[in-house]
Amino acid sequence: MTELRVGGVPEHFNLPFHLAIEDGMFEEKGITVKWVEFPDGTGAMNKALRNNEIDLAIILTGGIIKDIANGNPSKIIQNYVSSPLIWGVHVADKSQFKSIDDLKDAQVAISRYGSGSHVMAHVQAREKEWNTEELKFVEVQTLKNAIETLTTGDADYFMWEHFTTKPVVDSGIFRRVADFPTPWSSFVIAATDTCIAKHTEDLYTFLTVVNTVTADFKSIPSIDRTLANRYEQQLVDIQKWLGLTDWTQEQIKEEEVNYVQKRLLELNMIEDIKPANFYLTKI
Repeated sequence: MTELRVGGVPEHFNLPFHLAIEDGMFEEKGITVKWVEFPDGTGAMNKALRNNEIDLAIILTGGIIKDIANGNPSKIIQNYVSSPLIWGVHVADKSQFKSIDDLKDAQVAISRYGSGSHVMAHVQAREKEWNTEELKFVEVQTLKNAIETLTTGDADYFMWEHFTTKPVVDSGIFRRVADFPTPWSSFVIAATDTCIAKHTEDLYTFLTVVNTVTADFKSIPSIDRTLANRYEQQLVDIQKWLGLTDWTQEQIKEEEVNYVQKRLLELNMIEDIKPANFYLTKI
């Protein structure tokens, strides 16, 4: 039995993996999936991939492309969620800030350097024509710590997935001043080069199981209620999120990888644009 250590965030996007694990779908194919939770997101998963602490990650597209460009010995083996990630731009409820424009010189809470929240703060600033070199960051690691940091005023705003933070907004802790969708796919599946070399056939089987679940995920009876209960969300919010979210069973397109690289290069987050196959591999 092959063990694959798979990292992911504790969010509703990853329920297909949990269902497959709980239903024994991987074990039927001779694979044990050890799920490793990363509440502090993409930056922590990139570090774990680099350190061989996990074999695969369900990870933000921009974050893993940036890290592979900067030396992470991993490859994207498939796209996962092809729809954009909707980042909520949040401030403390009693904050003086009312809009994105008010945040030009404000201090940004991010989970980690190199994380999605870090990358998207740059992307948003670039689109607003702010000087990205003047952005000021506070590293908070988790949503829980971000809540404390914004509440105490040690940072001014925090970008995190809209629906994950919706309960924090509903409770009156955060106020969302805007939404900012990624200009590319939300999540991809990445594997270390070591894992790819040793377990190519197992990875093919792994993806086959994942794709079987995601292809029918939205049609699972009462999946909206299951998601709402497991992730402590309002049913109406989950239903809206399901309508905005598309899982895919295909590899990410080279054109999209090149577009992400172009945007990251503009932000000085990578040194140059490499051929798309530097980031991708076929399983």
